[in-house]
Amino acid sequence: MKISIFANDSEKSAAIKQQLNKKLAERHFIFDDKNPEIVITVGGDGTLLSAFHHYADKLDQIRFVGVHTGHLGFYTDWRDDEIDDLIISLQSDNRQSVSYPLLDVAVKFRQTNKIQQYLALNESSLRRVGPTLAADVYIGGDLFERFRGDGLCVATPTGSTGYSKSLGGAVVHPDMPVLQLAEISSINNRVFRTISSPLIISPNDWVTIIPIALAHSEELLLTVDSSYYHMADIEQVSYKVSKKKVHFAKYRHNGFWNRVKDSFIGDEP
Repeated sequence: MKISIFANDSEKSAAIKQQLNKKLAERHFIFDDKNPEIVITVGGDGTLLSAFHHYADKLDQIRFVGVHTGHLGFYTDWRDDEIDDLIISLQSDNRQSVSYPLLDVAVKFRQTNKIQQYLALNESSLRRVGPTLAADVYIGGDLFERFRGDGLCVATPTGSTGYSKSLGGAVVHPDMPVLQLAEISSINNRVFRTISSPLIISPNDWVTIIPIALAHSEELLLTVDSSYYHMADIEQVSYKVSKKKVHFAKYRHNGFWNRVKDSFIGDEP
């Protein structure tokens, strides 16, 4: 089995990575950072997000395993004091995995017709730099509304527990390969009206956001997970459920609702 260890820059994560390197080498695992079969992340959910984007072009051949050095995250199943147990699981690996849906993001530019593609594990948002954003929102090719406000966010089911939740979105189980569209501070009065509610979008549909009343040189801010892009001359941004998925090694994968409870509710009083 070919393994890569992807750690953040903290002192604690570096120490755990060193332990893993030593113990895995003693058991004759192969280290391969270019074409791994298992990627072990050491840190937190942010570290796993970084690893996901680093290996985005190899997702069909990789399973991820997360070791957390802080509090339990949504993508990290193992504590830093369970390294020996993790190695035993790696030795008895049966190639089982659990998979989560991803988000395709396509940005089309007005003057060149060029299309820039991105892939998101959690969410993507579109905002105007400065004044409020005005945009026509299409669902499945049909005009749904003309939005005015700070911006719009499209999230995956696993991303529904993050920024989307803070916008009033529902928490969606990742077995449902859907998108969730949420408004960011929409303007609603006698002149401007929006649905003012998060929407769950079928995997057979897609969301297209077409900014209006923008000068060619005016910038929009596109976010894809933790990355930010300032872009001018955007004609439209389209979102759909990706054909790709992210895969996690299913050794003792913590159930989704247990993760939600641990993160937001904690132990019962």
